[in-house]
Amino acid sequence: MTGIGNTKVNLILDADIRSFFDMVGQDWLVRFVEHRVGHRRIIRLTQKWLNTGILEDEAVAISERGTGQGWVISPLLANIYLHYASDLWANRWIQREATGDMIVVVYAGDIVVGFEREADARRFLDMMRVRLEEFALTPRSASRLEPEKTRLIEFGRRAAVGREKRGASRPETLNFLGFTMICGKPRRGKFLLWRKFRRDRLQAKLLAVKHELRPRMHQPIPRQGEWLRGVVSGWFADHAVPTIARSLQTFRDGVVRLWLRSLRRRGQRDKTTWERMKRLADDFLPKARVLHPLSNTSPLNTRGGSRMRGKPFVRFCAGARGNARHYRD
Repeated sequence: MTGIGNTKVNLILDADIRSFFDMVGQDWLVRFVEHRVGHRRIIRLTQKWLNTGILEDEAVAISERGTGQGWVISPLLANIYLHYASDLWANRWIQREATGDMIVVVYAGDIVVGFEREADARRFLDMMRVRLEEFALTPRSASRLEPEKTRLIEFGRRAAVGREKRGASRPETLNFLGFTMICGKPRRGKFLLWRKFRRDRLQAKLLAVKHELRPRMHQPIPRQGEWLRGVVSGWFADHAVPTIARSLQTFRDGVVRLWLRSLRRRGQRDKTTWERMKRLADDFLPKARVLHPLSNTSPLNTRGGSRMRGKPFVRFCAGARGNARHYRD
């Protein structure tokens, strides 16, 4: 997402593919894997994954569509599918159709596209609908973009400057991969993309910690602390990106409050104080700090002698623990 601050992008198309993991065409997916790999054992193993089925009410249901959301192999297969169904087409569209700067970020069914000109955004959205429907192998209405989750907003460095000159409020926020993106300014006054946790995701995680602490209420404190250390460390490993230190501290404080509440419920005479909780938190929980600094490299540029050379095209694929990484097509 660093391309938002490095390019002339001032409009963002925030799109979401409806029931993406359930609507992937398996026949198309096998053909894509054959084209990408071409090894008989890999093809046969992929087909076995797709024919595994899902256990529902003590019965195995096998579908002719989808990759099974929650499967270990699903993110990999989904990204192979999107590479051929969306990425290559988007790269070609940038080179041949775009009249201004563009940046494309894709992660599973979530698509964020940045534009310099509104006309490009309108044409891209209409053509992307047609493109996705061609590869869904389902009725045209089944794979269309979610209308409630698809919107075109002013967002980015130039959008913030333009709205400030017009006397309007700062641009709307953008939700992507569990983060809320905010157009802000650091102390030096230049544009900076701020991040914070999505409120619903943060509340859901703290609620899950609360429910899990309940059966662990009477465990020894060191045992509870070791478990909470793993929870907080895992959350930080996935979300500790730049400009989000305050949200990391909010999550850590929320875990400490839940831990204190759980300890106080162990008995009516419990006298656990905040001072003791601070010491326990310092002993067991990691500090809130950024673990994934910004890359010094700029977004990937399209190659070749195209007249649109230099327009960034970023492709994200699933890595360990759900982290995103980019690669050059």
